[in-house]
Amino acid sequence: MPELLSVALVCAGTLLAQDCSRDTALDVIVAPARTPMECIMHAQTMAAAAGLPGGDNRYLKVTCEHRHTDAEPATVARRAS
Repeated sequence: MPELLSVALVCAGTLLAQDCSRDTALDVIVAPARTPMECIMHAQTMAAAAGLPGGDNRYLKVTCEHRHTDAEPATVARRAS
């Protein structure tokens, strides 16, 4: 499974870039990537494909993130003897 994610955030033009996150974005586009170079290439492709109608009302912020997993190591419950 790829370790990285290319993430494109479509944010309101009134939002500062440092405040643009997955929580504040108008839309989030995610693609898996295997290497940092592939992540950058996906980000550029997503930026070109987004088109972003609305002129100055929206902008695109692209990042590469490490994939998070919710899987925890399995634990075995043991009965008290």
